Amino acid sequence: MTDDASKIYVVDDDCDLGASVARLLRRHGFDADSFLDPVQLLDVYVTAPAHCIVTDVMMGDLDGFAFADQIRVLDPSTAIIFMTAWPTTANAVDSVRRYGGLDYLEKPIDEERLLAAAREGIDWACERRRQLSRTAALTPRERQVFELLILGHSNKVIAAILGLSPKTVEDHRASVMGKTGVNGLAQLIALGG
Repeated sequence: MTDDASKIYVVDDDCDLGASVARLLRRHGFDADSFLDPVQLLDVYVTAPAHCIVTDVMMGDLDGFAFADQIRVLDPSTAIIFMTAWPTTANAVDSVRRYGGLDYLEKPIDEERLLAAAREGIDWACERRRQLSRTAALTPRERQVFELLILGHSNKVIAAILGLSPKTVEDHRASVMGKTGVNGLAQLIALGG
């Protein structure tokens, strides 16, 4: 696991802990680097993205949740694993539902759970990037039709929403299906998920 898909960043304001988590990941074949400050990672992320980020929740000026929001703007397909020494049920729920986290780990870190989450995160990120690449070729109008289709709207409803004829929507729908390589609406909805 030493290809680009295994790149993981660890962010923790405890220098020793962040470095030890990165070392553990490297011992298991991941290409891992640690950052003391999430702002430092944000500065380099655009030119050096990763597939997975392991971040502390409680940090200085920028906590793990606010950091996750900023990462999602830069890269909606990176997996985020939160870790904390002060776990709460509310934060655990928020980490997944509001901030798109893959897991919420309590310190001290359970090594096997971290390694399993890292593998799952890399797999998720690779699949998400494949999905995004399949929709990248859509025109703006096709993207609108795609977004409405995955919400479950019929061609007739989409036509009314977009001010188009049902035939034009059918043409756009066929183009979306062809460009994304899906065979039906169920696959299209899965691609949008």
